[in-house]
Amino acid sequence: MAGAGGVRRKSPVSPSPLWGKLHTLWQEKHLVLFKAEYTLLVVSVLWFLEIGINVWVIQKVAYTEIDWKAYMDEVEGVINGTYDYTQLKGDTGPLVYPAGFVYIFTALYYITSRGVNIRLGQYIFTVFYLITLLLVFRIYYRTKKVPPYVFFFVCCASYRIHSIFVLRLFNDPVAMMLLFAAVNLFIDGYWTLGCGLYSLAVSVKMNVLLFAPGLLFLLLSEFGLMKTIPKLLVCAGIQVLLGLPFLLENPIGYVSRAFDLGRQFMFKWTVNWRFLPEWLFLNRYFHLLLLASHLLTLLLFAFRRWKRPGESIFELLKEPSKRKILPQKNTIVLILFTSNFIGMCFSRSLHYQFYVWYFHSLPYLLWSGGVKKLAHLLRVLILGLIELSWNTYPSTNSSSAALHICHLIILLCLWLASPSPSAPAETQEQKAVKDKRH
Repeated sequence: MAGAGGVRRKSPVSPSPLWGKLHTLWQEKHLVLFKAEYTLLVVSVLWFLEIGINVWVIQKVAYTEIDWKAYMDEVEGVINGTYDYTQLKGDTGPLVYPAGFVYIFTALYYITSRGVNIRLGQYIFTVFYLITLLLVFRIYYRTKKVPPYVFFFVCCASYRIHSIFVLRLFNDPVAMMLLFAAVNLFIDGYWTLGCGLYSLAVSVKMNVLLFAPGLLFLLLSEFGLMKTIPKLLVCAGIQVLLGLPFLLENPIGYVSRAFDLGRQFMFKWTVNWRFLPEWLFLNRYFHLLLLASHLLTLLLFAFRRWKRPGESIFELLKEPSKRKILPQKNTIVLILFTSNFIGMCFSRSLHYQFYVWYFHSLPYLLWSGGVKKLAHLLRVLILGLIELSWNTYPSTNSSSAALHICHLIILLCLWLASPSPSAPAETQEQKAVKDKRH
């Protein structure tokens, strides 16, 4: 329509959605590192930055041989036809990992020209590291529990974690990569597939069993006793299937070596108990005290923190449809990470490569605590002290004591957090989706 002067007025052009997002981002640029909704943006930048960091580490920092050659010797024994686990060993001692480890590292044996091409192995572990970060970042993105600036400490700032992955080539990172994949499946509701992947992680290294109490609680909470049993059979079946060649040859030898819960650790490598005299560190009664403390703490958390108020623990045995209080979905990650963390707190010994067992879960646990006075700066300080303790080599009385103090603070904060609230009733649509997945 023309105006008085005959000039046609232009109608206002609405900005595109992308322009709107960019405009909002520019306006809130000072909040990008603090608002959880910018998690995806920050972790994307950090993930691509990590590609360059890992390549630089491989090119500039010397590789250190610790267990890689022993791994190759152990799987070479299997390749040569030895299926008796008591006869399989490497430079550092007998083979003490389950069968999944054998298959994965046999593949790495062939890919790296019988373990000789270590540089190629380092780049393969770089891929493992980047996949692990993607899986971890997805968990944090889904939960939106932690401010984005913390992710800098989750990846770029940790020398020890980069070392464990690309300078040492331990099997621990492989187990944790599979574990985080399983956690992603659990939070998406794919419990059977997640249990299968969880069992595969256990088959690489037994430390993943520290997540088992939390997983059992979640399965009972989600399905009740009768529908949990098939999920547990999936876990057990995968262990039997993977270990079958070794079980047929020497079943007692396989189980006693691959799942040796009583293995003695050497005092010189301990990160967490350096301040104790060696005789006490090696004492069996001390080990039993730690085990009792571990189990008691798990029970306290299960009864007082994981279970919702007003709910009997025996309600978990019933089918969810017959309960007064339904499962709460947003506690899956917290329960799994807490279960593992409690195991770390009461571990008989922690070696340097064990840091990867809980490193990526620490920010989640710190920001899930119930102490409001634990400000951002104090949380970051705790992360820094833990990192410093794990980077002190050899460990000292001070570094090991500081590690325990940090663990105790995190554990107390988790205890002081409010118990899980009751969940609202499921809609028919939600129930149909869940039934389809299971």
